[in-house]
Amino acid sequence: MKRLLLSVALVVAVAFTAQAQKGPKNALGLRFGGNNGLGTEISYQRDLSKNNRLELDLGWRNNDHYDAVKVTGLYEWVWNIEGGFDWYAGVGAAVGTWNSSYYDHKHSKHSDSGAFGLVTGTVGIEYNFKEVPIQVAVDLRPEVYLNDSYRNGIYADLGIAVRYRF
Repeated sequence: MKRLLLSVALVVAVAFTAQAQKGPKNALGLRFGGNNGLGTEISYQRDLSKNNRLELDLGWRNNDHYDAVKVTGLYEWVWNIEGGFDWYAGVGAAVGTWNSSYYDHKHSKHSDSGAFGLVTGTVGIEYNFKEVPIQVAVDLRPEVYLNDSYRNGIYADLGIAVRYRF
């Protein structure tokens, strides 16, 4: 009898745990960052468990004198505040390339290019709507560049994200 009760309790616990983790595991959208980052990024999140996820972001900048591409990967911990409000923190790294081309006052063309790497963190707050599968978030990412060919030092990138959860 004890085994039967233990088995039933185990099955019920697993069912409630599975029910609590149901819902969208992926989110895809845009993160609008400042110029301390690369600006707008395509952002993808994948839930690994109830409180952990991976985030991958692809950012690019393309203008007359300066082009850059950056891929950022973050591992994040997520804590519920109340209802659809969560806060999160994480660590990660990024790699990228850049290219600069311009003419000086003597009409001589100058160009330079290179690759860069950085370590980063993130801390933010998000809201997941219940009626529609949309997530909005505000975060801050301190970035420490590991070489000075692109940037040197610590930069803070403040961003706003809108993602579709599926």
